[in-house]
Amino acid sequence: MLNIILPILSVVLGFLIILIFKPKKSANLKLLLAFSGAFLLSITVFNFLPEVYHHNHDKPIGLFIMAGILLQIVLEFFSKGAEHGHVHIHKDSVDFPWLLFISLSMHSVLEGVPIHAHEQLLYGVIIHKLPVAIILSSFFISSKISNPKIFLFLGLFAIMTPLGTFLSENFEFFTTYFYEISALVIGIFLHISTTILFESNEGHKFNIVKLSTIVLAIIIAYFV
Repeated sequence: MLNIILPILSVVLGFLIILIFKPKKSANLKLLLAFSGAFLLSITVFNFLPEVYHHNHDKPIGLFIMAGILLQIVLEFFSKGAEHGHVHIHKDSVDFPWLLFISLSMHSVLEGVPIHAHEQLLYGVIIHKLPVAIILSSFFISSKISNPKIFLFLGLFAIMTPLGTFLSENFEFFTTYFYEISALVIGIFLHISTTILFESNEGHKFNIVKLSTIVLAIIIAYFV
């Protein structure tokens, strides 16, 4: 049940943070992004990747991981990098952002597929979704997109990861190709998390606060 509830709550919490607290400091959000990227990468490396290779260590698993990286690059062509903290839609637009929604939905459904078999991965996903939900909510509230469209977008976005979990648990296709899909998700996570970490190091300047945040995320992920 937590596999269904927590990803939804993560998106709801992100929206409430923007609605209630209206945070103005982008530096705090960048720290949260850095933490989420380091945590997701660590969970992938410490738990998710070894488990997939343990059950299927053939060369095709590596090919699916690389395919996942390439898939995420394609998805970001349409989402413009919303998965790691960017929204590039004109604020004067009043249309429903279909390309953003479809690309984020594909990403979210795929990440939901392996969650039921990897408890630690659930924590990585919800921590990853929180800053994304905050960024999306902040953008939508300041845009000219109507409230019904905002609620529709965020509501559907919130249920996409649980939808992936539901499909994985109830359809034979996802059971048959579970490790191949998991390898795709690993590739997606590797791309997203490393992109977040690279972007968090602005101008290649040393920042002790961000470094400490990243180290803390790695330590927590190791003991989860």
